[in-house]
Amino acid sequence: MPNHFNDAIIDEFRANNGRVGGMFEDSRLLLLTTTGARTGQPHTTPLGYLPDTGDRLLVVASAGGSPRHPAWYHNIRANPLVTVESGVFTYQAEATVLTGNERDRIFARIVEVAPGYADYQARTTRIIPVVALTEVVAGPPNASSFGEGLRLVHDAFRQELAAIRREVAESGPGLGAQLRINCLTLCQGLEYHHRMEDNGIFPALAGQPGTGDVLDRLRVEHERIAALLAELQRIIADPAADTARLRAEVDRLTGELEAHLTYEEEHLIPLLDRPGPG
Repeated sequence: MPNHFNDAIIDEFRANNGRVGGMFEDSRLLLLTTTGARTGQPHTTPLGYLPDTGDRLLVVASAGGSPRHPAWYHNIRANPLVTVESGVFTYQAEATVLTGNERDRIFARIVEVAPGYADYQARTTRIIPVVALTEVVAGPPNASSFGEGLRLVHDAFRQELAAIRREVAESGPGLGAQLRINCLTLCQGLEYHHRMEDNGIFPALAGQPGTGDVLDRLRVEHERIAALLAELQRIIADPAADTARLRAEVDRLTGELEAHLTYEEEHLIPLLDRPGPG
């Protein structure tokens, strides 16, 4: 049966590289495509998610507190190989249903930053499942050019940083476990992205007209951002750290990173998308 509400979100998500408005504006959202347990046909569902350690994302089969599990959950139990669309990337992943103490620990962690899930659990007698999605086959950005791919990746970092700033503002004085993980995964993602630029993109562009000063400046900015990321990771590793200290560091990172991303887009994207000879 068609779900017009979900279909509208899916269309908007795909048309805007993962961004939607309305009640899901600024939310962490992905599209999960599963194989129907009975039909064998692909079935796509928009879902909220949270980062986890490593390469995993977490989704919750809440169904709004319904007494029944959602259809996508039955599908992944029958076939755990799924497709994930983040707005920037589309990739294959393996879905794993968390059980026992791991499920309970992670569900409690999720509730720290998304308390609505506790309300859903209170509405139903079923144990709401938590599912981990682990990437198994990577893919390039969903972009028509290298420059557009870079811009999409940058926008994803901006969106995640904005989500963390909201979570810090809404948090109590102590740092919850999920907020620490959200910050850590942002740090790891930025470190990986800059390493790929330093070791791949920058050497490929070196020697082209107009690249010398630009690449020199970007390398210096990478070093400054690396120092900020190291300090942020020291804070989230400190059991005694509080949200005031974290907020100040996240604000410092936001200012430095936004200026860096803007400069890089203004000067690097034209180089990446410069027509080749012939």
